[in-house]
Amino acid sequence: MQTTTLGPLTISRLALGAMLMGGKTPQDEAERILDRFRAAGGNFIDTADVYEDGGSERALAPWLARHRDEVVLATKVRFEVSDPGGAGLAPDRIRAACDASLRRLGTDVIDLYQVHAPDSAVPIEESLEALEGLLQAGKVRALGASNFPAWLLAWSVAVQDREGWTPFVSLQAQYSLVERSIELELLPFCRAAGLGVLAWGPLGAGFLSGRYARGEAAPQGGRIAEAQAGHEEAYERRAVERNFRVVDATSEIAEAHGATVAQVAIAWLLGVEGVTAPILGARTLAQLDDLLPAGDLELSDEERARLEAPAPPAPIYPQRMLREQVGIDAMPPLSRR
Repeated sequence: MQTTTLGPLTISRLALGAMLMGGKTPQDEAERILDRFRAAGGNFIDTADVYEDGGSERALAPWLARHRDEVVLATKVRFEVSDPGGAGLAPDRIRAACDASLRRLGTDVIDLYQVHAPDSAVPIEESLEALEGLLQAGKVRALGASNFPAWLLAWSVAVQDREGWTPFVSLQAQYSLVERSIELELLPFCRAAGLGVLAWGPLGAGFLSGRYARGEAAPQGGRIAEAQAGHEEAYERRAVERNFRVVDATSEIAEAHGATVAQVAIAWLLGVEGVTAPILGARTLAQLDDLLPAGDLELSDEERARLEAPAPPAPIYPQRMLREQVGIDAMPPLSRR
């Protein structure tokens, strides 16, 4: 498996998401998945304290006790958990949440500590200063953000630069062939500022698995079927004609390569400039085995264009005006001093 750099870290181009471990993925299956991912050359594991209310971190601990030096470990803070209790990004809570994650994971350092979402009740400067304190204390090695709007991500990086604090090295954001909104502002900013992009939901919560068909209900047992109305993964948001046209194109290209729809969707992401690693949220070993070959799948420019044509991000101001009247497209990196 190919590797790349993320700030001070060297990570595999495919990340393993542990969200379901300790819940839908039982301990024995979780360890088989971890072993298989490591055997394939993967070394980047992503979790969060909120996943299974700490259960995901606890599920990782026995395996990490045997393999900690072989992997890059990422977790997150923001949402409500029972230990340390409460939610948010107040400085004291960030410090307590980090200590709780370290205990659950059975490690003395977190390689990438990520802010899971903004907290409008706390000045961002206070949260960033607390995160910097964790770095200085040696409890974390690098910092990232997740689910930040572009304006707040840029503001945060500017504050870190102004104060001489260690900047974020990554943004974890939803990105797939059926959800490409980050191409408008977030992706161009990350490319210009040197932040890596970790793509969550790379299969559109399973929509790009090839299991969904026009006019049919969502198959039971998947994330889409369980999503409430209005959630990112809600079926009415995914099962629209433009997304089905993406699946049509993906299926045709997959057949030509002797690959699966999911493999093509992941391979497309791996070819996007600025994407560091898609996060594979495999629930079972069989699902992981289906996804791993994506790392070796090469798509032509023509195939990429066919995949991208049906569901581009909606044109908005000022990107639309700049493209049509000034000749500046949103995608190329900005010139920087």
